[in-house]
Amino acid sequence: MDFSTLAVPATALAAGAVSAVLYGRKRKWIDAALIVAASASLAVALADIRLPQAGENIVSVATDASGGISEAALLAIPRAQSIALSGDGLREAEWRDLPARRVQWKPAAADLLWLDFPRSMSLGRIFTLTVRRGQAQPGWRLQLLAENKQVLADSQIAATATSQLSVQWLPPVAEAMVLQARLLDGAGKVIAQGPVPLQVKDALPLQIQGRFDAPSFDARALNQLLADGSAILDWSVTLGKAVARSETARAPLTAPNAVFVDAAYVEHMNPSARSALLAQTRQGVPLVVLGSNAADAAMWQREFGLRLRPQSPTTEKEDTRQFTVAGAVLAMPPAGLNPDDNAAAPWSVVARDGKKLPWLWQRDLQQGRVVWIGVSDWHRYAISSPQALALWWQGAMDAISLASVQKTGWQMADPMPLPGLRSEICAQGVKAGTVLDVADAAQLQLQPRADKAEAACAALWPQKTGWMTFKAAGVAEPGMEYVYARADWPAWQKALRRDATAHYAARAASAADASGGNAEAAQPPSRPLPVAPFIVLFALSMLGLWWREQRR
Repeated sequence: MDFSTLAVPATALAAGAVSAVLYGRKRKWIDAALIVAASASLAVALADIRLPQAGENIVSVATDASGGISEAALLAIPRAQSIALSGDGLREAEWRDLPARRVQWKPAAADLLWLDFPRSMSLGRIFTLTVRRGQAQPGWRLQLLAENKQVLADSQIAATATSQLSVQWLPPVAEAMVLQARLLDGAGKVIAQGPVPLQVKDALPLQIQGRFDAPSFDARALNQLLADGSAILDWSVTLGKAVARSETARAPLTAPNAVFVDAAYVEHMNPSARSALLAQTRQGVPLVVLGSNAADAAMWQREFGLRLRPQSPTTEKEDTRQFTVAGAVLAMPPAGLNPDDNAAAPWSVVARDGKKLPWLWQRDLQQGRVVWIGVSDWHRYAISSPQALALWWQGAMDAISLASVQKTGWQMADPMPLPGLRSEICAQGVKAGTVLDVADAAQLQLQPRADKAEAACAALWPQKTGWMTFKAAGVAEPGMEYVYARADWPAWQKALRRDATAHYAARAASAADASGGNAEAAQPPSRPLPVAPFIVLFALSMLGLWWREQRR
């Protein structure tokens, strides 16, 4: 009980004590006793006194197959000390609105499903759908279907008992689509089937500077791949002592994503030009070095702290890097000079091939970084396996965190929005209080969240199934989120409810056990002291005192 709660009862007691002293000085002992009884009963009535309650207040909560719960149970949970739960529990959005209470719960055995896939992706990326079951099963398969029921990808029948299968597919166009996933048993019978929403967006163009001092087919293949990906290129290749081929950018490079160079270009720079290049890197522009034509190991050790060692000709085949991309095997020889497999700080290995051999190294340089690509001859696959080569380079871009600068965007953390259930939409890079305009719904205000850095969020309750569109000032493109039907993926819904319930039970247990945690949840059961008798005693005492004053 804090001071503000004690202030009013203490004032009543103090006033009663002063009055009792004044009556006592005049030897009016009965009047003094009446005023003491009146002030004491008033102080008790005004104080929030709670009495310990015998036993633990446990409320029984039952959830049906769809996750429904009665209104009476929702109202009883905040007043209870523990929850005796039966069923699969509630969704994360529903548990978040309830105070932490200890949970007594033992879920029954069930065949659960978990689906993992990106809700939105850029055109040119491979879409991967992974389905996980609660128990390993033999002979089942996973299929990805188009909107016209055509099979896009098939995992084939699992030869051994497994709990997880994946399929991959390369979207051909940028559009919002609702695919279908289907699980089949060994006899071809459908186990489960449901929608898989996917929004494919046009990739934002990269802004790339390229500087090469030795012409190569590798640099030419890289230029073609970037150009096919709509990158804005400022490209220059030295062909001879006084001959160079330049490609002027079609638009100004306002925020370059990276500078691509070959090792020869850096080695042939004068010290002042090299210092300017490193200064640009320190300001945040990554420097990506193609190391296949490196020759001056001493310069790299001196200027970049990178220790290079020659590639032994006797082990060239063993050191060939091998990559499996989209079913194709890409073999690339290492550069003539490469860092050690376990590079010393500040350098570190960023990526390894299928044989666990390193091929990409990196070091931080203030706000930027220097990346060393230690393989070559990827141009050989520009004709034989162009799609696999493009995907390999896309993976390299991801490994070095090379992406278009996008300061604003949408964040949707709800894995399965449902009609009538609270969901949440967050916008990154917008100011708090920005209006969120949801189609066919009331306008909402985006508010800051402590657990969402640089993002503002709004809660909403979708009303119908299908694509839900929304927009906000400051975010360039409108957002889209798919709202599932109540009957979609019942096994996945059940798994999500069980995961959310287990998370809530762990949160409630930690709040009850940790010192300084949720005080309300950790308090023992109690009930308020009845105040009616003390109000009656106060009234009788004051009436008795008034009657005695009137007699005199």
